Amino acid sequence: MRFAGVGLCNTAIDWALFLALHDRLGITLANLCSSSAGMAFSFVVNGLFTFRAGRLTLRQAGLFVLTTGAVMWVAQPLLIHGWLWLLDGLGPAVASDDWRLGAAKLAAIACSLVLNFAAYRYVVWPVTHRRTPAAR
Repeated sequence: MRFAGVGLCNTAIDWALFLALHDRLGITLANLCSSSAGMAFSFVVNGLFTFRAGRLTLRQAGLFVLTTGAVMWVAQPLLIHGWLWLLDGLGPAVASDDWRLGAAKLAAIACSLVLNFAAYRYVVWPVTHRRTPAAR
């Protein structure tokens, strides 16, 4: 639930900035700017609140940037273009260009959510379970 709450906030940051910037910067650069802003918010809040890291480390920051960057800067633009392609197949009468672009970005964010959670849970802030002598 904590991850979802943080995700809603960073999604709002990402989506709003993307829509504000895409006309001037294009899809890829607007996505880089908007997802980077959401990513910075996400690192701090997910690290301290969601995964309850006692402190944020440089190692965690590096892993976070690598994993999230791969998802947000590589996979997500490809997903946006893929969703636009699918929506274009429905025909121009279905919705305006702005609606289709906004919907494509939200669909790409939804796909990214799953990829990012797995990366954070298992790579950036893994939970290690130690067996105690009584647990044997």
